Amino acid sequence: MILVIDSGSTKAEWIFLDGERVWKRLLTEGFNPNYSDLQTLENLVETCRGASLPNIIHSIHYYGTGCGNERNCQLIKEVLQRHFPVAEISVTHDLMAACHALLGHQEGIACILGTGSNSCVYDGNDIVERAVSLGYLVGDEGSGMHIGREVARAYFYGFMPDDLRQSFDATYHLQLQDFIENLYHCGQPSRYLASFAKFAGENQRHPFVHDLVKRCFQAFVEAFVLRFEDCKSLKISFIGSIAYYFKDILQESLAANGLTMGAVMQVPAEGLLQYYKSRH
Repeated sequence: MILVIDSGSTKAEWIFLDGERVWKRLLTEGFNPNYSDLQTLENLVETCRGASLPNIIHSIHYYGTGCGNERNCQLIKEVLQRHFPVAEISVTHDLMAACHALLGHQEGIACILGTGSNSCVYDGNDIVERAVSLGYLVGDEGSGMHIGREVARAYFYGFMPDDLRQSFDATYHLQLQDFIENLYHCGQPSRYLASFAKFAGENQRHPFVHDLVKRCFQAFVEAFVLRFEDCKSLKISFIGSIAYYFKDILQESLAANGLTMGAVMQVPAEGLLQYYKSRH
């Protein structure tokens, strides 16, 4: 029995594979070791352990946001090992999940465009070059956080056209004091800002929103794609809800920079399933 865990900051999927058969799939909240304490992960594992799981898990493959350094990987591995003592456990970052799901054993550029953003060059086996990820305070260009932040700025600074402003008011009933409280005192600022990307998605045909999102994607292309020497000869593939729901605007942005879009998946789960089934 193999357990594949794909964990973003917002949500996580736990897939139990018995050979080529999917034995069970569970959805939980996500976990990011940079922002969440380990007790959160302990609670998530306990929740899954209570879902009538098999007694023996032979191997666990954990892909997670925030797992770009050895310390975070080791902390997660220790939690999992306590609950699954006989399992062989590997912990790696969400970029590798994107590579395995999108590209399998083909070369290309794999990108993440969800709550956060990132990218790398994959040679079919390993990541050979990766972008610098600075997190939501400094980076995450093109992400749900970035788009949501620009929507909120446009609303509070008075840049948003009246018709959109009325729709935003009807949707959120948001006061400045409540916005500041949620942003700075509730522990998940990137997730909170990303929640406003949904409004952009619902109104992406509006010229103002279209241009706002396209500017965010141009910032992503400049920070995360054009940095790679072979970017114009490789296909650019994407994992994440932002890439999935704004695919048309994203493709416009790539084309404007002479880049070619590859695969786009909302979540890596199906691609990871195929990857591990092919290894069976």
